[in-house]
Amino acid sequence: MGRGKSSDPKDVKKKEKTKMQLKRRIGCFDGVSFIIGSIVGAGIFVSPTGVLKYSLLNVGVALTIWTASGLVSLMGSLCYAELGTALPFSGGEYSHIKRGLGSLPAFVFIWTSTFTKPASNAARALLFAEYATQPFYGICPAPEVLKKCLALAVLWSLGILNGRSVKVTAWVQMVFTLLKMMALSVIAVGGIVLLTGGRKENLARFEDMFGSEMPNASQIAEAFFQGLYAYGGWWSLNYMAEEMKNPSRNIPLTVMTAVPAVIVFYLLVNISYLTVLTPKEIVSSVAVAVTWADRVIPSVAWIIPLSVAVSIFGALNSSMFTLGRLSYAGSQSGHLPVLISMLNVHTCTPAPALIFSTTIASIFIIPSDLIMLTNYFGFSAWLMIGLTCASLIVLRYREPNLHRPYKVFLPVPFVMVAMSFFLVLTPIVWSPNMQYLYAFLFMLGSLIVYLPFVHFKLHFAFFDKITCYLQLLLEVSPADGPDESKCE
Repeated sequence: MGRGKSSDPKDVKKKEKTKMQLKRRIGCFDGVSFIIGSIVGAGIFVSPTGVLKYSLLNVGVALTIWTASGLVSLMGSLCYAELGTALPFSGGEYSHIKRGLGSLPAFVFIWTSTFTKPASNAARALLFAEYATQPFYGICPAPEVLKKCLALAVLWSLGILNGRSVKVTAWVQMVFTLLKMMALSVIAVGGIVLLTGGRKENLARFEDMFGSEMPNASQIAEAFFQGLYAYGGWWSLNYMAEEMKNPSRNIPLTVMTAVPAVIVFYLLVNISYLTVLTPKEIVSSVAVAVTWADRVIPSVAWIIPLSVAVSIFGALNSSMFTLGRLSYAGSQSGHLPVLISMLNVHTCTPAPALIFSTTIASIFIIPSDLIMLTNYFGFSAWLMIGLTCASLIVLRYREPNLHRPYKVFLPVPFVMVAMSFFLVLTPIVWSPNMQYLYAFLFMLGSLIVYLPFVHFKLHFAFFDKITCYLQLLLEVSPADGPDESKCE
């Protein structure tokens, strides 16, 4: 008589522990630090001038646009919260577009992101290197070679850290987010103290906020575009949905905590700048926070350049974490080489995906002029946000019985789709440029890869040998599917 399979609970538990999959290690506070870390980079410290400039220095209009931009970002993040709780898998927009609209739009997204997102990380690393080295050179520019070497060192240090441990990466993110929020708190509290002091010159800008020249419709739209750019990064949480503890509860809670917190801080910091500096001084300043510190806290003004470097480092860490998950998800769906979806056998982290994205970012650093080319892909970010919100609408009607622990008010995704396509078309219509055509053709160029390798599944046998060799070298193994029983 044959022996049946063991049903000992200890054996079942042991098998669960040895499953090769991403582990749910990210809690609510970690998620908040990742979202805030992704949104708050160097911009609010250095150049929060775009909104004010296109508002024609009208303080009331500028603050209204900062608020409206934050609310639009919150609406978008609530749409993503529904998708993240219903489909808690790695990959963010990629996974949702694939489920809602199909394989081809998802491939276009990952094809574009494979180049633009590492280029963005390269730009952040170079900016960090500039702020970290400049104090040692005074008024002289730091050598380009030194900045590039430091940028590469930071990229690979964070790449290795992300590949070694999710817990340590989350801890680093939390520390750097707290540091940057402390710096913003210094500016915000300083402004409130000066404002409540009642000095006439500090109150002057707020007595008749809407009294100066009003911008026209196109200028308001441009100011709005600048404001939304400053909130970029609110979508980052969905890239790590597969690793969130209790995503049904924590994803909406994290979003509703992090995005409103950023809105409040952005408003307070801008009010603080306007309390100390005139609108003309803000627009003409190279680094607004530094100018503010020189006026208010001159003895410790050095803390602001340090805070900028800290802020960039935190944003870079968060971006590298999410980009690794995007590459991992794309590979799992067969849109990238299979090796990229494998996990390290010791740490269960997507080490090959992180190596892949960090290598591409490093290539962009060496001839840094390449980064300039990706500026013309800015419209693609809002195109993909629009497609993601469209996916939500499609899934609502196509899969009405899909378990949705959180549901956003249905008109919200319709508003987001309309807003997204407006933001895609605006720069192309207002300032037509051949580079936009090249960027669009590059996105269409994904078909050259998609048709043979994804649709017709063209395969070369020697790739299997290379994959096997790299698998042994990197000590990685194919991942099991995500455990959906732990999503609730």
